[in-house]
Amino acid sequence: MLHALSVALGEGGLLTDSEVTARAESWTSPKSCRALAIALPRTTSEVAAVLGICQSAEQPVVPYGGGTGLVAGAIAGPAEIVLSLERMRAIEEIDPIMRTATVQAGVTLESLQDAASQADLYFPLDLGARGSATIGGNISTNAGGNRVIRFGMMRDMVLGLEAVLADGTVLSSMNRLIKNNAGYDLKQLFIGTEGTLGVVTRAVLRLRESWTSQLVALVATDKFAKLPVLLKSLDKRLGGTLSAFEVMWPEFYELVTTSPTCNQAPLSRDHSYYCLVEALGGDEAADRERFESTLAALLDGGTVVDATIARSRMQAMQLWALRDDVEQILRIGPVFMFDVGLPIPEMENYVAQVRSAVARERENSQCVVWGHMGDSNLHLWITVHDESAGTRARIERIVYEPLTAIGGTVSAEHGIGAEKLDYLGLSRSAAEISLMRQLKRTLDPRGILNPGKVIG
Repeated sequence: MLHALSVALGEGGLLTDSEVTARAESWTSPKSCRALAIALPRTTSEVAAVLGICQSAEQPVVPYGGGTGLVAGAIAGPAEIVLSLERMRAIEEIDPIMRTATVQAGVTLESLQDAASQADLYFPLDLGARGSATIGGNISTNAGGNRVIRFGMMRDMVLGLEAVLADGTVLSSMNRLIKNNAGYDLKQLFIGTEGTLGVVTRAVLRLRESWTSQLVALVATDKFAKLPVLLKSLDKRLGGTLSAFEVMWPEFYELVTTSPTCNQAPLSRDHSYYCLVEALGGDEAADRERFESTLAALLDGGTVVDATIARSRMQAMQLWALRDDVEQILRIGPVFMFDVGLPIPEMENYVAQVRSAVARERENSQCVVWGHMGDSNLHLWITVHDESAGTRARIERIVYEPLTAIGGTVSAEHGIGAEKLDYLGLSRSAAEISLMRQLKRTLDPRGILNPGKVIG
């Protein structure tokens, strides 16, 4: 089988032995890759050849993008082959009239953002791992990120795609139209399914007109109840230009504004909540006047207790750097990372409940919270200075089990992978999971695609 793969992929197309172990498992894991081999196709036809060979041999395959996932969704075991799309990095077309980008799956998010910008267009998906995360990975996980409140998840930006099924069949549905209701929308089978139903190789993505004004502010409130008021007021008064609403609890703000980080604290560290607000528009003068008058009214009314507004693109980047500098949390020790979704009115009590339960579990614990509150998405990074499997399981139950009663989800944007497999039933009904399994059996009858992920 390995010989057949090597022949199909040509020189340098199949890595084995020390070439495999020289690579890390993922961005979050310092361990060496343990895979049997790493396949490096350059084209969709080569991906098809790999999967055809592997299906015949009943060989498990783990699709791999940029390695920036956080739920062990692309980690391969010693009997599995990694299928990396890293050599498929062509931006095939930027169409300024249709406002679309046609790209291969290995293109990084940042590369696409730059290419769109050069055409005076804008690809709105944005997240901290933009320099490494790939479009194929973004599609397979239905990535969210910083501007979902205005532009939606990755699903909302995919017009068409090309995917290879487990048996090597190429399904090319490279639709370029925003409106296309001709039958089933088959691309949805591969968006957010984490490579378990097929491997995305190319995509047609929707671009937007480039913005000419970017207004960014950091504001503080003294009560959680004021945050929903702030969100609604901004969304209403800014005329549809609100693009980000990122909330930071004080522990997060302190970590990203104290040594050894180079970030400065634009507001004092004694507030209860901090919120990064962004509006993207098309008229610099009018947009700024509206943005500033809106924040002034919110200050006068007491919804906001302190605020600073970026006066330049550099200052805007510095404020965003606070929100993006999540790695500072690693200073407090090894962390368990959680990505949950829940109704905004439930957030304050939920966070208090989790913190109280974690404190009972371990006295010297810490729980750092921040997230895309406008999208009902919070991130909790918890350290209890004990990485044992038993402790991790107890912390997972503390975080996940309360979500069912309040209509929450165990995964807002990161996916299920292998890490959340045992908790899928907290967010999906038995009927839903049964249908997921039926789809898996239909499209991947031998179970070779990313086994042990999403639904096991």
